[in-house]
Formats: sequence, C-alpha cells, structure tokens
Amino acid sequence: MIGFAALLVCVLFASGVYLMLSGNVQRIAIGFILLSNGVNLLVLAASGLPQGAVPPLLEKDTLPGDAFADPLAQAFILTAIVIGLGTASFLLALAASTHRETDSDELRPEAEG
Repeated sequence: MIGFAALLVCVLFASGVYLMLSGNVQRIAIGFILLSNGVNLLVLAASGLPQGAVPPLLEKDTLPGDAFADPLAQAFILTAIVIGLGTASFLLALAASTHRETDSDELRPEAEG
C-alpha cells in the first residue's frame, strides 16, 4: 500500500510541477491544486498508520497496549485541505479575472513575426 501511495505522490508531484511550469494561468492553478493534493497524500503516507490501528477513543474493551491511529497527521491534513481549497478558489478567480481583462490565458506574450 505504501508503494502505491508513493507512486501516486510522484505522479501528482510530477504533473503538478509540469503544469505549474507552463505559461497558461489556468494550468498553473490546476498544477498548484495537484501539488497540494500530493503533499497531503505524502503526509498521510508518512504518518505511518499501524496495521489494525483503532481510533484513539477509549472504550471498555480497548486495552492500553492496542495500536492507536495518530490523529495529529489527520488533523494537519484536514487543515491543509481547507487552506488549499481557499487558495485554489482564489487562484481560479484570479485566472478568470486575468482572462477577462487581457483576453488571453498566457503569461508570456506571444512573439509576433
């Protein structure tokens, strides 16, 4: 499972960086979203969820030696998702505004000739 997560993180990072290096504003915004999702998945995969881990809720049948899932990484990822959503909506609104003002999606002016 870790190998699949690592492969998915690599694909998200590579496609995000590729899109961010293009000159199109919309592709840059989508690349940022993919890169943000890749970082979230990387943190989740690196948190090291033990096999058979249970939520950290103490009940009558829970033994003190049981493996618990670490809620800190999950809380961090949830916060990062919310911040990423706000940033992504700002970037997409900025891309739409740029397209409306300049009638172009490109950051670099095209060479005439």
